Amino acid sequence: QVQLVESGGGLVQAGASLRLSCAASGRTFNMDAMTWFRQAPGKERKFVGGITRSDSRAYYADSVKGRFTLSRDNAKNTVYLQMNSLKPEDTAVYYCAAKIGVVVSTTSGAYDYWGQGTQVTVSS
Repeated sequence: QVQLVESGGGLVQAGASLRLSCAASGRTFNMDAMTWFRQAPGKERKFVGGITRSDSRAYYADSVKGRFTLSRDNAKNTVYLQMNSLKPEDTAVYYCAAKIGVVVSTTSGAYDYWGQGTQVTVSS
């Protein structure tokens, strides 16, 4: 089993920054792709960005490119999502997800493990 714990959410004003963390524990040896999704009230869960373990290659949704940056510390089994220039439309619950295998998928159904989510609220 793998456990994922997110942290770092909060309430900020538009234009501010936040850094989310996702710490993985348990049987993480074959976890490669780790990804962030977000879900706004009444909307479906959407891909934000994902990063591979082997070469830290990152992929982003068009809506966050240039504003969000993924990084990971493999020694700590932790992935970070640096969010800059936040907008009200970034308001959502952000979930960390992990899967076996190297491919970063934009589909939530491809992921085997999920964190509990952390709320990000951006006021205008």
